Amino acid sequence: MSEARQFPFTGDSNRHAYSIVNDPFSSRRIATLNTKLHSISYFTEVRKLGKLGVIGVTKLGVRSCFLPFWGYIVHMARPIRIEGEGCLYHVTSRGNARQEIFIGDGDYRDFLWVVSEVVERYRWVVHAYCLMSNHYHLLIETPQANLSAGMRQVNGVYTQRFNRRYKREGYLFQGRYKACLVEKEAYLLELSRYIVLNPVRAGMVGRLEEWPWSSYNATAGMQKKVSLLHIDFILEQFSSDKRRERRLYRSFVKGGLAKESPLRQARGGLLLGGEEFIGKWRGLLEKTRGDEFIWQEKYAARPLLEEIFNGKVRDAGIDEAVNQWGYRLKEVGAFLGLHYSRVSRIASQKAKNKT
Repeated sequence: MSEARQFPFTGDSNRHAYSIVNDPFSSRRIATLNTKLHSISYFTEVRKLGKLGVIGVTKLGVRSCFLPFWGYIVHMARPIRIEGEGCLYHVTSRGNARQEIFIGDGDYRDFLWVVSEVVERYRWVVHAYCLMSNHYHLLIETPQANLSAGMRQVNGVYTQRFNRRYKREGYLFQGRYKACLVEKEAYLLELSRYIVLNPVRAGMVGRLEEWPWSSYNATAGMQKKVSLLHIDFILEQFSSDKRRERRLYRSFVKGGLAKESPLRQARGGLLLGGEEFIGKWRGLLEKTRGDEFIWQEKYAARPLLEEIFNGKVRDAGIDEAVNQWGYRLKEVGAFLGLHYSRVSRIASQKAKNKT
């Protein structure tokens, strides 16, 4: 049985009514809500606490909130955002339920216009981009710490224009955008290649130059330069000769078809870089270990197990790995050759001794 009720919340004037199922149920049934929130994977815990009714909603989506159910409180995690001057990001966003966000050529052009307006307003540097039918990739450098402000404009303004054009309502994108902070010197070229190769890898075209909605043709000198795109840094990595740099760039990109995505090396989907780069952000991320953040992002900058156990007594290493850095019991057990239940007992005893 369900009933529609309204619940007060703080932080925004945009109010919603929700259909609430007034009986205990698992997180798989959260989808009975009559509103589109984040994907189910964003729900991190369901705890039996009692009858509560407070929701926190922001203008462009749900951040950290509590959804009211009879006997249960559901905690929705939110992505961690790292912002700084001169930071480089790989940004991507998908259509809600993987629906198309670009239907016709006019939609692709409209999105690029929105991005160009944001680039001019927030002084972004766009090194590469690729627009697919149901998602997009941007490689953005922010001279000022304003990624979130700019992305609210990109997704928000484009959604309004898209819905107006097709007479639709509701969310176009699936949750909030994803942003991975990247070490520029080590990964900018690799990521720029990965981004423009997407249409070929997806089988949408046979050759890179056949896809007009990426930065490849402009960077390779096969079409007029796009105003929002900054190609100089990428090309300068190959040669100081204008003709040679483009030829080497084209060869570099085509040589990446057999390579795996560099994003597989990203820590928690949040940081992509060497140990020194990740170490610079470790102190900041240690302050974000509250339950409101997505688990894998909270520990993106944690040390590797090899580092933790180097020179330490086994039980002390288990204490640090599990209780301080949030490693899963099975991960630590596999590393040490112990059953996870044994790891659990040691970690629990260490934690108990501290109290």
